[in-house]
Amino acid sequence: MPSAHVPPVDFDLRLVRYFTVVAEHGNFRRAAAELRLAQPSLSRQIQSLEKRLGVCLLDRTTRGCHLTAAGQAFLPQAEALLCSAELAARTTRAAAAPDAVTIGYVGGLIITTAVRELRTSHPHADVTTLHLDWNDVHTALLDHRVDAVIAREPFPTDRVRVTPLYQEPRVLLMPTTHRLAGKESVTLDDFADEPLIRYPDLAYDAFWRIDPRPDGRPAPDGPLVEAHADKLEAIAGGQALALAPATDGNSTPRHDLAAVPVQGIQPCHVVIATRTRERNPLVTTFHETARSHLTGRDTLPAVSIAPTSRAGHSGPRN
Repeated sequence: MPSAHVPPVDFDLRLVRYFTVVAEHGNFRRAAAELRLAQPSLSRQIQSLEKRLGVCLLDRTTRGCHLTAAGQAFLPQAEALLCSAELAARTTRAAAAPDAVTIGYVGGLIITTAVRELRTSHPHADVTTLHLDWNDVHTALLDHRVDAVIAREPFPTDRVRVTPLYQEPRVLLMPTTHRLAGKESVTLDDFADEPLIRYPDLAYDAFWRIDPRPDGRPAPDGPLVEAHADKLEAIAGGQALALAPATDGNSTPRHDLAAVPVQGIQPCHVVIATRTRERNPLVTTFHETARSHLTGRDTLPAVSIAPTSRAGHSGPRN
């Protein structure tokens, strides 16, 4: 009698990699720190993988976690999957036409002049662009979905080459009805006790909330968000404020938010990131083109301050 058909498992290699890191550490907190994820988010990702497989991979305890029998059987297969995926990507890229490159970018960063210059200097090359979420920079590079990324720090940099391009001041996003909305500028002391939007990535969260503060105090917690639209909704709803880059190329047409420049804090850094062992000559060319053309002049003017008496500007997207 024929055996029942078992549907194939749709593996998400990102989840597989998360599992191997948790298995290595035997602890969700330490694994989350290495992956730069919030611990609850990492736990949900592992649960998603277990649901796809239909088995429990880890036994959770108050002291950490350890592999179940299924987890022990899956670990070497998971490691082999990741190695095979990396080999497949390298082999495929090597076999592809050398005149092809994909440039990634995040938020509202404008890369038009550098991409146009690359296309002009290499008219027969296939030059494509791909918008990425702020938390997808590192993974997209290592998965070979992109060959170079223009992004804002911080993000994980293992096996990645990072070159600074320029700096952006930061602004404070708030409802137009907020007490600070009509200010020409503010300092950290002006909103020291206000909750700020939180992000799943630990390093990203620390930078954009200035946590801890210079005096060592923790930043007040706002809601945890993963999507840009949810962040804007939380700010407009009065749940929290948020720091953001002071360029509006990535504005969302919300007229109930205002952006006020923040004085006395570190600006954010815009960089170009590539793989450390990248051999595509077009990547090398774009690297130099970005350094020549993307120096901050290609970004749009800084956001204007929206007084409380009229509609405000939504501000930029991280």
